[in-house]
Amino acid sequence: RYIQGSQVTELLRLLKSESNFDALFTDPALPCGAIVAEHLSIPSVYLLRGIPCGLDIDATQCPSPPSYVPRLLTDYTDHMNFLQRVKNVIFDTSNLFLCDFLFEPYEKLASEFLQQDVTMLDLFHKASVWLLRYDFVLDYPRPLMPNIIVVGGVNCAHKQLPQVGCAVFNSCSDRLPCS
Repeated sequence: RYIQGSQVTELLRLLKSESNFDALFTDPALPCGAIVAEHLSIPSVYLLRGIPCGLDIDATQCPSPPSYVPRLLTDYTDHMNFLQRVKNVIFDTSNLFLCDFLFEPYEKLASEFLQQDVTMLDLFHKASVWLLRYDFVLDYPRPLMPNIIVVGGVNCAHKQLPQVGCAVFNSCSDRLPCS
């Protein structure tokens, strides 16, 4: 159910005056939380896997040159030849248009709501902490800024590893607890 304009005004007044929040915890893929955090003037904490167009990399100001770091969905490795590096740069450039297309409605919404010209990059720059669900088994290692905390594997269920059978290893009885 959608709420009406007067209800939004009342809700925001309630959030700003009567509530005492320390921070706003949100996923910036849909930046409504970032807009509310800016409106309430409270710190924001982002939990995300990554924004498809790489806006998170730009917002955190982490070095990630496309001539060396393979982009998502390119299937390149960190050992690219010259032609692959050029294709990677072109692929990265096309992501800029994707960001403009994806986040243009939110930029208009934020500019109207906050009553000032705002871009998504401006809002994302103001994040206090980025909790990135990276796992460097799947993602290429890259430098991270001090306000970025890697919480890889947060979406994985804890599973017990199966016991290695003693028949596989002749001498496991003296080193492995086999039962």
